[in-house]
Amino acid sequence: MFESIQKNVTWRAIPIAAVIAGTVFLLVNVIFTPIVLEADADLILRYFASIALGDDVLLEGDTTTIIVGVVVHYILSFIFAFITSVVVHRWGLVVGIIGGAILGLCFYVINLYLVVELFEWMFAIRSDVFLAAHILFGALAGGVYEMFDHFDVALEEDLGYEGR
Repeated sequence: MFESIQKNVTWRAIPIAAVIAGTVFLLVNVIFTPIVLEADADLILRYFASIALGDDVLLEGDTTTIIVGVVVHYILSFIFAFITSVVVHRWGLVVGIIGGAILGLCFYVINLYLVVELFEWMFAIRSDVFLAAHILFGALAGGVYEMFDHFDVALEEDLGYEGR
């Protein structure tokens, strides 16, 4: 199974999908969290940093906290984009977007209902903004990956669908 993934996944598309989807995720949270939750814009980054630094960083966000939050966020973005790319691989753009959105919803459930068991303070970031950002992340990760996935064209040629 791992050999199939290693051989067939378009590895250069995963970082592109991760950076684009991760950046949009971050922007949605930074822009809409202050509006909807009336909280600081850097709140989401402090929560990400708290995974690595502990819950003490939630009260005040200095430069180190923000940098650690960005690093943790993009590490998670790469992991989730990789999972999304493995699932939506070879299904095409529409399935990449829809399947990615469904996976984004799954990531939300995992992040906020399973991760809370490890980091109890994470329950506080449950919100409509965080949910929408996860779904948007998944849709973008799946869609961007499929846009850069060169195996879709090769598969059509192999199966003789070209020109039909």
